[in-house]
This record gives sequence, C-alpha cells and structure tokens, in this order.
Amino acid sequence: MAKPTLLVLAAGMGSRYGGLKQMDPMGPGGETVMDYSVFDALRAGFGKVVFVIRRDFEEAFREGVGARFADQIEVGYAYQQLDALPAGFSVPEGREKPWGTGHAILAAKDAIDTPFAVINADDFYGRDAYAKIGAFLSAVEVGATPAPFSMVGYPLRNTLSEHGTVSRGVCETDEAGLLLGVRELTKIEKTEAGARNLADDGGEEILTGDEIVSMNLWGFTPAVFGHLERLFVAFLEAEGGEQKSEFYIPFAVDELVREGAATVTVLESASSWFGVTYREDRDHVVQSIAELIAAGEYPERLRG
Repeated sequence: MAKPTLLVLAAGMGSRYGGLKQMDPMGPGGETVMDYSVFDALRAGFGKVVFVIRRDFEEAFREGVGARFADQIEVGYAYQQLDALPAGFSVPEGREKPWGTGHAILAAKDAIDTPFAVINADDFYGRDAYAKIGAFLSAVEVGATPAPFSMVGYPLRNTLSEHGTVSRGVCETDEAGLLLGVRELTKIEKTEAGARNLADDGGEEILTGDEIVSMNLWGFTPAVFGHLERLFVAFLEAEGGEQKSEFYIPFAVDELVREGAATVTVLESASSWFGVTYREDRDHVVQSIAELIAAGEYPERLRG
C-alpha cells in the first residue's frame, strides 16, 4: 500500500499575526513549525508532502521552506487561486479573500493520489497525532463506502490562547468514536475554570475545557475530492456572491456525515497542540518546542 501524503495548507498570510508566520523560525536551529510537522510525518511513515500556497509568494516559499525537505521526502505544490472556480461561476467584483480551507484542499486534487492528512501550516500538532493518523491512513480501505475519513481531536483546554479569543470546532461523537457533528464556536476565551464562548448578543456559553475539538488535522482518501467539488458548487450557489464567505472544511465534513456519504473516526491525541494565532503567541510556541526538546521528543537540531 502506498504511503500517505501530508497536505499542508500554507496559502494564508496570517492577518491577525501580522506577517507570513509559516516562515517564522521557532526552533533553536531556525526551524519553522512546518519543519517539525514534516519531521513528525516522516517518523509516522508519510511518503510525500504537498504544500498549498499562493502564486505571489511561490519563489520565496520554495526557497525558504520547500527546499528544506527535498532531500528527505517527495515534495509537491498546489496553488490556491481566487479564480479557480467551477464552470459558470466567477469572482464577485471587489472580492480579494480566498474561498477557505475546503477550496484549498480542492486545489491539490491533481497532486494527490493516496490517502492523506491535512494540516494548517502554522499549527504544531505533535508526534502522537501524526503517529495515530498515519497508522489510520496506512490501513484505510480506499474504496470503501461510506468513505472512511478521520480526524485528530484535542481537549479544548490544550488549544486556547492567552492573548485573545479563538474559533474551535467542538466535536460530538458516538460510542464508537465516530463523529456525529462539529459545532463551530467563534469566540472562545480561556477562564480559570475552563473556557467560555462569547455570543454576539452578549451572552456566554460555559465550557469545561474537556470538550474534544478539531484543529484541522483531517485524514481523507482521494474520494473526498469529488464530494468537495459537489459541495463547493452548492456553497457558491448559496454564498458565492458575498465578499468574505468561505468554504470551510469542517462544514463540508459535517455535511458529508449528515448525508451518510462519509464516516469520520475521531482519534484523540495526547500530543501538545499549539499555534500562532496572535503575534504574542510566538513566545509560548518557542518555549513549548524547547520543553519538548528537553524532554527528548525532538533533537535539538532537526538537521545535522
């Protein structure tokens, strides 16, 4: 069976962070978060990495990031372009914002022919997460119906920022660990007791912190591309004329589960998750990586 592929969503510029955070060094040897992601994927048996980027920073990305991995793993590229739309649709006048993570995955359709994991370029998922999803993807029955997908979930308390609110997809599962639905909460802040989500009407929802949330580490078979094409058309028909509407992968997966077109096995991870949502989060990421190195999870230098 072919080794799984790692699909890295790296087309965003990180508006809240203020720069191209995917290229920001975080490790003691100048490693980026993506360096650790590819290192963990290699340890978990992945055979290829595909980066979804934008054309306007292609050269800088290839030289600054992609070249790091050319001697370790097969590297491919795909391009998320605003005007890459199905026949009969066009970009609304004035729209500059990309179409979201579902559209980014669709951009990689021609670059992937194996089961694959999807990650955000600027998120650190941890060794255990890659081991679990790598094992799932290596054993998955590609042609099965419904399509057998997966997702790595983390306790909410392990994913919060000290520096502002975050959006998280709270997962509901059945007794077998299959995903029943994802509920998107968009203004979650850390509290002494756990967390709370702030509603637009001024209300709040109290959270324990133990809720399992999606951090956009998904496992798919190539069957997902056909489903995403169909759902993207439906999205464009409903919301394609808006300036900032986005085709988010959690919403697409939620729809596939409701339709019975796919099952999603939730793989709960013991790994540390951390990400850089705000520039103030960077120091925490650097410190967390240093602690993992001290604990023996990673070498002090990933190369040499």
